Amino acid sequence: MAAGIERIDFKGLPALRLGAGNGASAVVSLFGGQVLSWTPPGGQERLYLSPAARFDGSTPIRGGIPVCFPQFADLGPLPQHGFARTANWSVLNERSGEGYALATLGLRDDDATRALWPHAFTAELSVLVEDARLDLEFEVTNTGGEGFDFTAALHTYLAVREVEETRVEGLHGYSYRDKADANRIGRDSGDVLLIEAETDRVYHGVERPLLLREYDRSLGINNADGFVDVAVWNPWVERSAAIADLPDDAFRRMLCIEAAAARQPLQLAAGKSWWGRQTLVAL
Repeated sequence: MAAGIERIDFKGLPALRLGAGNGASAVVSLFGGQVLSWTPPGGQERLYLSPAARFDGSTPIRGGIPVCFPQFADLGPLPQHGFARTANWSVLNERSGEGYALATLGLRDDDATRALWPHAFTAELSVLVEDARLDLEFEVTNTGGEGFDFTAALHTYLAVREVEETRVEGLHGYSYRDKADANRIGRDSGDVLLIEAETDRVYHGVERPLLLREYDRSLGINNADGFVDVAVWNPWVERSAAIADLPDDAFRRMLCIEAAAARQPLQLAAGKSWWGRQTLVAL
């Protein structure tokens, strides 16, 4: 598509389609403020969206890039991954030009969020498509009179051709919490991470870019600013079969490599802002 942004209906949900003019495009759902598709130049989809995902607004959409806020996973009293991924976001800004398209979506506290989490806030997600790159910036501002704590993540589902043939480079030497092994703390000692069983790890303080290698293509992953942790998740055989909105063999076609702030809750004083970024580059 030509460079620009258009309002579309995506499986019954309002969404934006961003086009960079060189064949690159992305789709962002207003439900959940969630990127559901990213196709770099060349036409290969690089995000996994479950064929069994539900789009009726009653449950989170399985796949794409859900926004986890104000809680990552089950690290707190809120529902899994917080409420942002099931909230309706608004469009704050749209810009496009020669070779790029940028949209910013917003979410703010209301009666429903305050019933779960009694804090005043605004959240913004900016999505930029340019050349072979997808940039996401997530910003949270404390608009209340008291400080609050939160955890957050961009729960990125990457599409892979065969997960057992993928290699994740760049995690060597980092410590991680292994939820698939009773939250044991380990240290990655291999040159690459191979996915050969259920994987549910949060790597701490990751400071270098990552590289996801497949047969004939690679994907660069750079998490920056406030996203100091990296979550790596694949449900493998039994959990994939047990998740209602995933096909039984979904684990073969997906790998989550998530930008996260999960090890330590973030403390945000009244009137202050926090932000984190994730950049994906198709190679």
